[in-house]
Amino acid sequence: MKKSLLLATSMLASAVSMAAAQDLKVCVSWSNFREERWKTDEAAIKGALDAAGAAYISADAQTSASKQLADIEGMITQGCSALIVLAQDSASIGPALDAAADAGIPVVGYDRMIDDPRAFYLTFDNVEVGRMQAAEVFKVAPKGRYVMIKGSPVDPNADFLRGGQQEVLQAAIDAGDITIVGEAYTDDWQPANAQKNMEQILTETNNGVDAVVASNDGTAGGVVAALTAQGMAGIPVSGQDGDMAALNRVALGTQTVSVWKDSRALGKAAGEIAVALAGGTSMDAVEGSAMFKSPGGKDLHSVLLKPVPITKDNLNEVLDAGWITKETLCAGVTGVAVCE
Repeated sequence: MKKSLLLATSMLASAVSMAAAQDLKVCVSWSNFREERWKTDEAAIKGALDAAGAAYISADAQTSASKQLADIEGMITQGCSALIVLAQDSASIGPALDAAADAGIPVVGYDRMIDDPRAFYLTFDNVEVGRMQAAEVFKVAPKGRYVMIKGSPVDPNADFLRGGQQEVLQAAIDAGDITIVGEAYTDDWQPANAQKNMEQILTETNNGVDAVVASNDGTAGGVVAALTAQGMAGIPVSGQDGDMAALNRVALGTQTVSVWKDSRALGKAAGEIAVALAGGTSMDAVEGSAMFKSPGGKDLHSVLLKPVPITKDNLNEVLDAGWITKETLCAGVTGVAVCE
């Protein structure tokens, strides 16, 4: 009888838990959907929410900070249980956090830091990404004239990356082995803007460039286009995200490294954390959480996932993980073992 009662109680608790999860609505505010990777992130978030029986609601801010605020306000009225926010402009997202707090809705700052303790910070270790980018370029070009193509000026990740890059290059700069001959932010991380910046720097330096540390694969694509137009394709160029075109460039030899941030893992974590917070789990009780000291001096609860630099030497990692097909990776490629 006792066993039967325990079993019945357990089944009832499980049923109540499932019913509660099915009532959850997780709202996701995307800064934009123009970058390839966000579709992969979204699929992973949806998968985690489906597994928990939670509903998915989303909005695309289309690179507009004001539209993002309106989007979030609109989603809150739909009864969000938790918010996941990929901030277009982290400095102006405050009113959205105020609205969420007033409604008792927990917030996950997705991939980009929101410098507010009310937002749980989930991302990859972006300072380490910057270190990896610079380290792989430095292996190929330990001396020479460097260009730093940074990310969006309103995205904190741009400066985290740049800080990590500088850590790796500083000793060589101090020794006079490396000179930074050009540096520019890239509005909205757009490849076309990165290409324009690179073209301008090439003009100013009379093509006197030996290596480029570009902060993501989109900007790397713009850089490679500018270099190719000047007959300079093949000089070291970094990136990140593991975009399909970028991994193909790594195989072709026109990009040195793409630091792979498996956004399937990031999206899954976001969905799971959002469900946990919506269910009453405190930020400090989230599995794997630790405190992150923001540049503004605030303590943020965070989970930072580990990135992996992908070069010609370990392209098999993205193949073996099912991240990219061999056909896509190896298009037009010859003389690379993984493509034979």
